[in-house]
Amino acid sequence: MSKAKETKEKIIKQAAELFNQQGYLGSSVSDIMRATGLKKGGIYNYFQSKDELALQAFEFAYGCVSQRYRDALKGKRGAKERLQAIVSVFLSYMENPPIQGVCPLLNRCIEKGTYTPRLTGTGTRGNDCLAAVDLSNLEKGIAKGEFSPTVEADGVATIIISTLEGSLMMSKLYGNSIHLERAVKHLSDYIENNL
Repeated sequence: MSKAKETKEKIIKQAAELFNQQGYLGSSVSDIMRATGLKKGGIYNYFQSKDELALQAFEFAYGCVSQRYRDALKGKRGAKERLQAIVSVFLSYMENPPIQGVCPLLNRCIEKGTYTPRLTGTGTRGNDCLAAVDLSNLEKGIAKGEFSPTVEADGVATIIISTLEGSLMMSKLYGNSIHLERAVKHLSDYIENNL
C-alpha cells in the first residue's frame, strides 16, 4: 500500500471514530487535525471538505458494523438462528464496539436533522440495511414455516431494531450493559418462543 493511501485510510479511520464519539457538528477541523496529527493542508490534500471526509468516514464505520454482522452470520442456516445471531451481535457493542463510540448507525440517525444537504441522505443507510437483514430473515422464516404465518415481518423488524438501538443508547448513557443485556435476553426469548 502506498504511503498516500495509508495516510488517507488513517485519516478516515480516525475521523470516523471522532465523528462517532463527538458527532459531526461536535467535531471541528481542529479536532480532526489533533486526532490525525496532521495540519489542515494535510487533511485537505486528501479531502475537498469536511463533508467529503464525513461521507467516507461513515462508509468506513458502516463497513466495520457490516463486517461484524457478516462474521456473526457465518455458518448460520435457519432464519431463527440468523435472527438470533443478529440480536446477539449487540452484546459486543459495549465491550468491543466495531468502532469507538456508540453505534455509528444510531449516531447518524440522531444527527440527521443537523447535516448539510450533501450528508442528509446517508444517515439512514445503515439502519435500512439492518432492517432489510431482519426483514429478509423474518420473511424467509415465515415462508419456510420457522415462524408463524401470522407474524407481521415489518413490524417485528421495527421492534427488534428499536429495542436494540434504544437499549444500547441506555447502556452507554448509564455506563452499564444491563440495559442491553435485558433487551437481548428479551428479544432472544421472543424470537425463540413467540415467532
